[in-house]
Amino acid sequence: MSSDPDQIREQIEETRTSLSEDVNALADTVNPAHAAKRKAASARSAVLRAKDKVMGAASQSVSKTTSAAGEKASAAEQKVSAAPGRLRRQVTGNPLAVGLIAAGAGWLAGSLLPASSAEERAAAKVKDAAVPAVTGAAKDAAASLQPSARHAAESVKATVADAAATVKDETASSAHDLGDQAQTARDAMTDSR
Repeated sequence: MSSDPDQIREQIEETRTSLSEDVNALADTVNPAHAAKRKAASARSAVLRAKDKVMGAASQSVSKTTSAAGEKASAAEQKVSAAPGRLRRQVTGNPLAVGLIAAGAGWLAGSLLPASSAEERAAAKVKDAAVPAVTGAAKDAAASLQPSARHAAESVKATVADAAATVKDETASSAHDLGDQAQTARDAMTDSR
């Protein structure tokens, strides 16, 4: 250390600047907003790497863009538990399974969330617009089917009447034939005595 006041002032200023930079870096590190941004970048990088791994080929432009974030993400990835790692290995190269899982998770999340007022209003508008259209279409369909239904009913009625007449005639014929057979059997019994 020197005893020259100018040198001492210069050293104090350098120390002050160094401390200021250290304090700023520390404040940046513990700032929740900056920490959240770093975590988001880390997660984004991990998702992109997983997508590239699942789809079979990494995009060079994505890897160039995320290389800096990828280094930080790799440290975070090491802390991930074993279950997600196993799942990632199982779905590697199988985008259909990943898509089905994502669709199921999205459906589940969507079914758990209550409908927003905007969604309810949109559903009410669709219902209000659809009810007259559906009612009109149903009436038109009923009107167009009514003559066909009436014709089919008349046809069935005629067929039933013909079938009833046929059954009546066959029954009468069978009864007459049975009577003749009974008389023949009676006569045969009388002759045999």
